[in-house]
Amino acid sequence: MTLSLLFFLVVGAVCLAAAVGVVLSREPVHSALFLLTNFATLAVLYVTLEAQFLAAAQVIVYAGGIVILILFVIMLIGGSTTDFTARHRMWSRYAGLILGIILLGGLGYTVLQRVESVSPQAVAAMQGGVPRVIGLALFTDYVLAFELVGILLLVALLGALVLGRQPEEEAATRVEAADQKKELQSS
Repeated sequence: MTLSLLFFLVVGAVCLAAAVGVVLSREPVHSALFLLTNFATLAVLYVTLEAQFLAAAQVIVYAGGIVILILFVIMLIGGSTTDFTARHRMWSRYAGLILGIILLGGLGYTVLQRVESVSPQAVAAMQGGVPRVIGLALFTDYVLAFELVGILLLVALLGALVLGRQPEEEAATRVEAADQKKELQSS
């Protein structure tokens, strides 16, 4: 067993354990931290596959942006976990299992379909995730999808701003209630 294979197995095991931790953790903050660990180990795996661009994008976009956004949402809505009934938990487990099987089936079908139709030139061009090649592909062949993703992210940002903004009278009421509470505690 070579050292690189051992490193890959260790990082892969940490990545898998973090993914399981995301799903099984009952605390939202712990799930977010497990997600951050998962994204970081995926970036390490990308580096071992010599896909430096994907590793940098993984760290910048997912570990740096998405996890921070999730933590902000947890702070805004409060980190308390809701207590679901046993019937609701069983229903969600079965739904998750069925949807997971459908997702894996669709993913497997797509991968098998794509592997058969990939030319050796395309594989050689994308080898290592060279930023120049990826940029040319994004801005020539996939420019519409790239722009639609940008619009989707802008709409998500605006939606987060609207949801996070408090009406002025509601904010003033909260400040007054906090002031009254402080006065009662000091007397």
